[in-house]
Amino acid sequence: MSTPTPTTALARRWRLEIDMSDGKDGTDWQLVPGITAFTPAAEPNIEDSSSYDSEGWAENTKTGQAFELSATINRKINDQAKTYHPTHEALRRAAFGWGSASEVHLRYMDRTGLPEAYEGTALVTWAPSGGEYTALDQVELTLTGTGPLQLIDNPLAG
Repeated sequence: MSTPTPTTALARRWRLEIDMSDGKDGTDWQLVPGITAFTPAAEPNIEDSSSYDSEGWAENTKTGQAFELSATINRKINDQAKTYHPTHEALRRAAFGWGSASEVHLRYMDRTGLPEAYEGTALVTWAPSGGEYTALDQVELTLTGTGPLQLIDNPLAG
């Protein structure tokens, strides 16, 4: 049996879903289609905790963490029914909501079934890109975490 040759993962491996259930209880996950760019980040807050006891060596302590997703989507429509894709519309409505209406329950994972997968709640910023008369209708999304980003088992894993 030969040893498989490692390959490089592609940026397009990410799949974003939002929970469309009324109670945001994770019972109705739906795809956010049309993503053309996706950048996840989970930055820690690190504070200097050095003391004389460290004999000149810096010591640091992680005191918090935040997550944020940036994505660009091609806006999807049903031109017969004159409606936008339901997940796109849910994100747009959340961007204009207050309190819990401004939050979406989301998860994102490796679409090939690799183990990387996350779940959390985020506030939505919705910014249409505009453009030339030949441009596609694109929106820049920023999903700013509120609360923890949980490591989950990839629901697409074999």
